[in-house]
Amino acid sequence: MVHPVDGGFGVEIPFVTHLGFALTLFADGRSEIRYAPRAEHLNSFSVTHGGALMTLLDVTMATAARSVAPDMGVVTIEMKTSFMQPALPSTDGPLVAKGELMHRTATMAFTQATVLDAAGKPCAHATGTFKYVKRLATGTRSVQSLNTSERSSGVISTD
Repeated sequence: MVHPVDGGFGVEIPFVTHLGFALTLFADGRSEIRYAPRAEHLNSFSVTHGGALMTLLDVTMATAARSVAPDMGVVTIEMKTSFMQPALPSTDGPLVAKGELMHRTATMAFTQATVLDAAGKPCAHATGTFKYVKRLATGTRSVQSLNTSERSSGVISTD
């Protein structure tokens, strides 16, 4: 069953907050994130910077992977991105990224995501491989807990 999510990602991700991503779907191997690029997110051609789009694709794929295991985090292992057309900022609506978990093993997730403009035309597409993790390693002999925004909720996620 698919349930939309209103709110955050379950952890504090300052860069995602800065970009203004809004998670609108998080269920059954699917995710959707809306993003309205601001002036500071554009490149010298006045279109959405490729780095912002790659971040959007990465977070969308990670969220799709996590949607089937919300108690786990994921870390990006590999990502391939294709840019199809400029992602223009629009007053007609935000960019929408749709992600899908294509295959999962016990420790890995294989995903894809597409960014669509306000008219529904694809701007960028990516495939990615993610590793499921409980905590992020900070060194060879230590681990660091995730920086959760609401530790009492028990909801843990990563981008």
